Amino acid sequence: MSPESEADLPGEAVLPGALPEGLRAELVAFRRDLHMHPELGNQEFRTTAAIKERLERAGLKPRVLPIGTGLVCDIGTNTDSGQWAGGPRMLALRADIDALPIPDTKSECEYRSRVPDRAHACGHDVHTTVVLGTGLVLAELHEKGLLPRPVRLLFQPAEEVLPGGAADAVEGGALDGVRRILAVHCDPRVDAGRIGLRVGPITSACDRLEIALNGPGGHTARPHLTTDLVTAAARVVTDVPPLVARRVDSRSGLALTWGRMESGHAPNVIPQHAELAGTVRCLDLDAWRQAPDLVVGAIDEIANLYRAKSEITYVRGVPPVVNEVTSTELLQAAMVARRGTDSVESTEQSLGGEDFSWYLEHVPGAMARLGVRPPGERVIRDLHQGDFDVDEHAITVGVEMFTAAALIDAV
Repeated sequence: MSPESEADLPGEAVLPGALPEGLRAELVAFRRDLHMHPELGNQEFRTTAAIKERLERAGLKPRVLPIGTGLVCDIGTNTDSGQWAGGPRMLALRADIDALPIPDTKSECEYRSRVPDRAHACGHDVHTTVVLGTGLVLAELHEKGLLPRPVRLLFQPAEEVLPGGAADAVEGGALDGVRRILAVHCDPRVDAGRIGLRVGPITSACDRLEIALNGPGGHTARPHLTTDLVTAAARVVTDVPPLVARRVDSRSGLALTWGRMESGHAPNVIPQHAELAGTVRCLDLDAWRQAPDLVVGAIDEIANLYRAKSEITYVRGVPPVVNEVTSTELLQAAMVARRGTDSVESTEQSLGGEDFSWYLEHVPGAMARLGVRPPGERVIRDLHQGDFDVDEHAITVGVEMFTAAALIDAV
């Protein structure tokens, strides 16, 4: 991000779109309603209906995605035909709407999840509310002739389901006519009122790996007469990750980590079957493209040493999110215009995966880390935990940043 990108910013006095107090309260209530009714990927029917109803009440014409959940809504284009018209300098704002299959463990919270073993523990309810609120503000500005470019609101399902609902959204035409796309992701390590930005990779690639190892089985007294399958599985677990890591540039951050290992039922019986599962994460896009061949080859090498037959399922997940320079500068410019230079901080690349990366295979864009930590709090929290919650001031910050991005003529 260059210093020059801040030099010509409009001041707050000439930049409309501040979030009205009444709408602020409504958005907090909307977010809490989503938080109480989380839905898993591709099952977000209630969530989709709630977003659609509110947008229609504002006079907009949202369209449900062809897969049945999620929707898009254009502001500043002629959508009477029902076609996704796009338009010059179309800016897309993306939110993910699904929840996680984990219990909400917040003990004293009036809006904790009412659905067993389901929780918005990644902040998607906040992302959704931010984009909805931005759409409501931009719709009013458009009616006043103050919106300089068409904007598409994109509410995407199934971000938590590999390889991610973004691919279905793209196939359904969500990027038709779009020139640039922006997104936010909640970050419990950043104070509410601030964002974290980074040019280049901001997340990592994430793939899923499942392995079945098979052998004839036998007696533990005579392992030399059979395939010692437990030892074979153990060697795959311990030897494959460093073997793969030594076959790529160490700066690529290619890491295989196991999450499940199962085999056998008796102490004196060599089993016939073992199962392993884990994830492959990578910081570098080129190394990620090589990863399937490298990982499968290394597994076969180790399995063959122990005469185990391997069946490998390598599920492609998502590439890294790589923030494009101009899009990152646009987010910075918008945030500085609203909150000042101290509201933006640098952030590091995360090892988490995010299917926003699929959009960036087609159009330039960037993702900001939206601060949700109450200022002054020093408790270390993380995403994907049952007690996850946010400082709801982040909703106001996200709406005003996205609104400013749509008004600044930089796309």
